[in-house]
Amino acid sequence: MSSTERTTHSNTERTQIDEIAAQLLQERIIADAGGAMAIPLVLLGDRLGLFDALAGSEPATASELAERTGLAERYVREWLLVMAASEYITYQDDAERTSATTARYYLTPEQAAFFTDTDSAYYMIGAFQTFSSAPRTFDRLVEAFRTGEGIGWHEHDDDTYIGNERFFRPAYKAHLVSSWIPALNGLQERLVAGVRAADVGCGLGASTIIMAQTYPATEWIGIDSHPRSIELARSRAADAGVSDLIDFQEAGATELSGPYDFVTFLDCLHDMPDPLGALRAARAALTRDGHVMLVEPKSSDVITDGFHPLGRMMVAASVFVCLPSGLSAAPATGLGNQAGPTRTLLLAHEAGFGTAQIALSTPFNLVYELRP
Repeated sequence: MSSTERTTHSNTERTQIDEIAAQLLQERIIADAGGAMAIPLVLLGDRLGLFDALAGSEPATASELAERTGLAERYVREWLLVMAASEYITYQDDAERTSATTARYYLTPEQAAFFTDTDSAYYMIGAFQTFSSAPRTFDRLVEAFRTGEGIGWHEHDDDTYIGNERFFRPAYKAHLVSSWIPALNGLQERLVAGVRAADVGCGLGASTIIMAQTYPATEWIGIDSHPRSIELARSRAADAGVSDLIDFQEAGATELSGPYDFVTFLDCLHDMPDPLGALRAARAALTRDGHVMLVEPKSSDVITDGFHPLGRMMVAASVFVCLPSGLSAAPATGLGNQAGPTRTLLLAHEAGFGTAQIALSTPFNLVYELRP
């Protein structure tokens, strides 16, 4: 058989529809479409207090929940159906209450942890807030695909900034001082004793506040180039009673000046147009025995390692937010949040760090330790 015949035969085979495969793909698309529609409705439930009204209460009908929240029963009834079908709330199985008007719903302890408990490591409302806001730049993103230009971090709205804080804060609260910092050799003891530290790309200050509360003897500087984030960070520090422990400064990562004994980049380096410049600035500002802790989303050098639900979620967020931010100014490196450890470590070495290694790997993050 000639190569032409083989190619023609192969192409013919590829045009034949496998009905089972088509049905499976259709089911996947339906599930994805339903999930996409549910995302903003979760945020709506958070803003209107619907999840809070269900948490820790007796199972409620739509009418009872509407009365608790002061909302319109007809809308609440439909919202409950979406959340129950999504398994975000639980339908109380009762043969006598099978209609939408008589059905009762409640939150399991697990569901309450994800949707109402802001101190839980499982709290996920921030993800829904961020993912609801990201598509608002859709038209800009269409143009960016054509031109290769970026979309600056400052060009998003408050839901992106606040949603990011609500998304990352539970992980920082659960892991930052309990496992991430202790993974860096000798660092925790120095922070307890008191050194000078910078939290670069601090955003709304969640990480800086947690570290300042744990290590009050250390002098903390929170640095971010986004004015609105710094404004909110100062407000949150005041609410937490740690304003006297943190100096929040509006500045770019490449403007960092020392000396510092400890510098952090928490879930932000991949968003920066000049990550190499940021790491070089950190290296220049670091004391001889200082530490840099770089925390990035879990990624791999092998692309198929990311072909799973978490990997898909992360790289989709990268397309909407991280990559456009990284392409928004010179030198427009555009790392994206799935750069992989090899490229990340190469950047660290190029920036002048003698030691660059993964100190800790978790299901969600890679914690890097950089030393002079």
